[in-house]
Formats: sequence, C-alpha cells, structure tokens
Amino acid sequence: MHPQRSSNLFDSIAPNMIWPRRMQPDRARHFLKQALLAAFFGVAGAVPVMASPLQLPAIIEPASQEHHVGKVIFVELVTPDLAAAKQFYAGLFGWTFRDIQAGGIEYAEASLDGRPVAGLMHKDLPSDKHRQPAWLNFIAVKDVDAAKTIALQHGAKVLFEPHSFPNRGREAVFADPQGAVFAVLDSSSGDPPDVLAASGEWIWSSLITTDPDSDAAFYQALFDYEVYELPADEGAQHFMLASDNYARASVNSLPANRPDAHSHWLNFVHVKDTVMMAEKVVALGGRVLVEPRVDRHGGKVAVVADPTGAPFGLLEWSDTENKEVTK
Repeated sequence: MHPQRSSNLFDSIAPNMIWPRRMQPDRARHFLKQALLAAFFGVAGAVPVMASPLQLPAIIEPASQEHHVGKVIFVELVTPDLAAAKQFYAGLFGWTFRDIQAGGIEYAEASLDGRPVAGLMHKDLPSDKHRQPAWLNFIAVKDVDAAKTIALQHGAKVLFEPHSFPNRGREAVFADPQGAVFAVLDSSSGDPPDVLAASGEWIWSSLITTDPDSDAAFYQALFDYEVYELPADEGAQHFMLASDNYARASVNSLPANRPDAHSHWLNFVHVKDTVMMAEKVVALGGRVLVEPRVDRHGGKVAVVADPTGAPFGLLEWSDTENKEVTK
C-alpha cells in the first residue's frame, strides 16, 4: 500500500446526518470467481492461528448473555515479531499483554484498562509482499456452521473449517467472493456491549473491495445487515452495514489508482488526535500510509502500519456521537 489521499480508501460515517437508500437483496449481481487465495495473508497467516492448540481467552469476562450478530467483536494479528509488536502497541495505545504459550505457539492477549482488545500471535511469514502481517476481523454469528453454508452458497471460500475452542467459542475463517479474509465467531462468553469505544480501542471496520455492490449483498445475506448506500466520489461506491440499529462497518471501492490492490478489511482504532498519533506511529518505528485528513463526520482519519507492515486506521470520534442509525 502506497501513501495516497483518496477518500475511496477508507470512509467513516455520520449516520445521523444522512438519509440513506436501502439496498435490496435482488440488486446483487453474480459474484466474481475467487482467485489467488494463497497470495493473501489470510491463507498464509490467519489459518494457523485458528489451528493452534492454544487455550484462547474468552471474549467477555465475566460472561454475558449479549449477542450482536454482525458486530466485529474481536481482532487478531499474526506477526513475525511478537516482541516488537507488543512494544509498538504498548507505546502507541497503552495496551498491556498477557503471554500464553502452548505447543510451541506464542500468543499474547492485549488489554486496555483490564478489557481485552486484541490477540497477537507470532508466526514467521515468507518474504512475500502479498503475505504481510494483517489484522483479522471476527464477526459475531449465532451459528458458525449455518454461516458456512450461507457463505458457500453466495460465493465465499472456507479457509478454516468451523472449530470449537474452550473459553472462546466456535469459529471459522472465510474469504469473501472478492478475496477479503474475515472470521466468524459464536462467542461462548457473549459479545461486547454496544457502547462507544474508548480511546485505544477498535471503533470501526471498513471493507475495501473490487466490487462494493456485490460484497455488500454478500455480507447482507450472511449477517442479515441493513445495507445503506451513502454518497461517494464519482465512479466509487460507499455502503454502510448496520444491525440492531447500529452501524457496524462500511464497504468501499478500491482506489482507482491502485488496480493491483487486493480486497481487504481495514480496522480503525479510536484516538483523540489523529495527527499526534500518526506522528507517534512514526516515532515508534511504524509508517504513515495515508496522511491524516478530515472525514465525513468531521474528525480526522489516517491509515498507518506497524513496524512489520500490518496496516490499521486511526479515527477521531466525538464522545457526544454514537453509531446508532436513524431511519
């Protein structure tokens, strides 16, 4: 990913300021053939995380009865340098870590003020530009096996078959019809509540894809999202996915100047000052991929990468705003 300023790369939302148009399921076109999966991080990196014998930590402690289908409830990073990643994210967001080792696998649970925010796992990755470290989304479902059936019916590919883990629940990893890798999880401890993310926590996820229209319809079929089409630059598309009357994620066109780019998910962390945090990323050994700019909701966003190249976003969001969708 090269530095650029295209608003098509990422886009947050201002759901209370826009009257959207709902996309009906019959707008879905034929899904594209999925190709070259072995080149994507999800095949080389995400699957071994799921296959490890680790006793993965619960998503919620103590357990709750909350479940929010369609919500991104956890993220995990596979990195070739776990020690460097821990040092970077601790310095940037104040995350603390609890190390877990089993069967030769090194895993670290990241927390902020005692709340789990992420998982990090060490894995040596080939020196291939298409296999850079990346963050993997876990999206809540009620039934992982049913989700697999629907995903396959709508053009996805299974990268890791449904499997149950003690404390964590049942999960699987898929590639959507355009090749973007994501995971589904039926958390045995419940899902995080719908409250505004604190500074240093994940607040938003965007799908950057070659075919936003088809992908929006795919995720609608899989998670029963309400899908809204929002204003976008000429030649681009921008959709918002919602469930339980909350905005969950966006679907955006790949930048026109990056025809070689692959479809992928990009996650954003809530920050108070994007410019300051982008400077801090560089000071800690990371890179700025897309310079801070003002987003549609009035705050600033940027895309950065940690020292091993894993990309993520920085997003300002006012404490007075929420992600409820006004219909």
